[in-house]
Amino acid sequence: MPSLKRLRYLVAVAETLHFRRAAVLCNISQPTLSGQLQELEERLGVQLVERSRSRVVLTPIGKEIAARAKRILSDVNDIVEMAKYGGAPFGGTVRVGVLPTIGPYLLPHLLPDLHRTYPYLKLYLRERVTQTLEEGLHDGTFDALLTPLPISGVDTVSVALYREPMVVTLPADHPLVHKTVIERNDFKGETVLALEPGHRLYEQVRDLCAQFGATLSLDFGGTSLDTLRLMVGMGMGISLLPALYARSEIPKDQNVVMRPLRNRPPSRVIGMTWRQQSARAAEFSILADLFQRILSEKVPEVIPVR
Repeated sequence: MPSLKRLRYLVAVAETLHFRRAAVLCNISQPTLSGQLQELEERLGVQLVERSRSRVVLTPIGKEIAARAKRILSDVNDIVEMAKYGGAPFGGTVRVGVLPTIGPYLLPHLLPDLHRTYPYLKLYLRERVTQTLEEGLHDGTFDALLTPLPISGVDTVSVALYREPMVVTLPADHPLVHKTVIERNDFKGETVLALEPGHRLYEQVRDLCAQFGATLSLDFGGTSLDTLRLMVGMGMGISLLPALYARSEIPKDQNVVMRPLRNRPPSRVIGMTWRQQSARAAEFSILADLFQRILSEKVPEVIPVR
């Protein structure tokens, strides 16, 4: 059986594609790293790495084994973290990936109660775009995700936490400001601003423009929700923004106003996802239940999903 140490060396090479940097990362000498990888290849009976003076390339089977090794090492790390707290659940560190359009507006509602309930649990939070989050979950970079559902891939478990409506965001001097509720027909002929392609919200707003008869702005794509709000305030168009963001940021900006959309406003479902075989799967299920309870009690802008 390959040792965890050698699997760690393989993962370091896969991440750096450089023997010297991988050796530094593993705190060993480059000849030692190279020798250990060679022994791993001999034990497995396959070539994992193509070696040359100019570059390091993993073979196809090397890439697959390195990806699986990263997940194994992640689970082993979970076990070690749990053992530090005598086997008690909800101790140690959990690496959570979250979208930039979710984290800053959701987590302030969840983290205080989470810390009071499980004081020894630490969340290491990283913001990434959807594709990077999904890749990171599967390769072991993240233990769990907070992201819109559905999520691609197999061998994962997802629990829907809440449905988040979208609200219409308008320049303060826009004619529609005089309406208390926006109709779908009001979008006809309007220019709608969205995030840049690659964001899940871009796809959703693009599809809504097609349904409502609006024009999606292709010249100006926002890099963040704040950028979208600022462009709306300058009169460059209107937008649809998530309710938690709107609640947090729009009241601070006198150049924009928000209005609800009548009759089943568009929404996105936000959930928590983890690997099915994770050593902490049972804990994540309990955390998802806790998050649902907090949201139902304290965040009226969203609709908890059970």
